[in-house]
Amino acid sequence: MYGTPFRLTRIVTNAVRDVLKKMRVLDDKIVHALNTSLPTESFRKKVDTGSVCQDLLSQIKKGHADRENMIKNCIVLTAESVKTLRAAKDIKPDDFDTLKDFKNEQRKLRLLQTELSVEEVIQDKTLKLFTEKCRVHYKPE
Repeated sequence: MYGTPFRLTRIVTNAVRDVLKKMRVLDDKIVHALNTSLPTESFRKKVDTGSVCQDLLSQIKKGHADRENMIKNCIVLTAESVKTLRAAKDIKPDDFDTLKDFKNEQRKLRLLQTELSVEEVIQDKTLKLFTEKCRVHYKPE
């Protein structure tokens, strides 16, 4: 159907990256979101900037939690697959297909672990920008 296991691993990994890219839209455009959400000095009295910042922070935190959970779930599933393939490889050490699948799953696991590190950097950057813009208007608990 998809061809080689390596191709399947690439397709799965690319699909995860595509989903993460869509889920990271708010983080990618955080400066724009902050600038359009928070009014200028002359309009501050007409808008409750504290609630605007609070709403934005809840969106940010939800997005972070959703992405982190997705990545961690993928890591757990891939780690289980690696464990199963390792056992199969130990039983049949000369089976080329099993060895190839094992290496592909290991590669996918490393990519997902790297993605978790990337997620941490993105979250830190977003929260730093949020804090810089909203610290005057809203103090999170």
